[in-house]
Amino acid sequence: MGQLAIQLLLLAATTMLVLYFLSNRRKARAKAGVKLGFVVFVVVALWAVIRPDDLTVVARLVGVQRGTDLLLYGVTVAFMFTTLSSWIRFREQDLRYAQLARAVALQNAITPDEPYSMR
Repeated sequence: MGQLAIQLLLLAATTMLVLYFLSNRRKARAKAGVKLGFVVFVVVALWAVIRPDDLTVVARLVGVQRGTDLLLYGVTVAFMFTTLSSWIRFREQDLRYAQLARAVALQNAITPDEPYSMR
């Protein structure tokens, strides 16, 4: 039952993280949350390197057999979050480039009665 509990917890946390991130992408609070989450992740990673036995204790408390498995789960969630964040950022950047290209095209538009010239 312990393994099922941690699996459900990880799935719920990942789903909530994705939904929160997608719904609050442009808000300053979401950006601060991302930065805070990164700092917490780094602190936990350093703690896991310095005291690996503590990670095994925490893993057993949440129903995972080994600390390395718990660390793998955490890294997997962090990787999914990073991938989603990069995908959204690149998509927004592509949209900005398209808007810029449209604006430049409209600015340099030639009316039908003007002779064509190379600019």
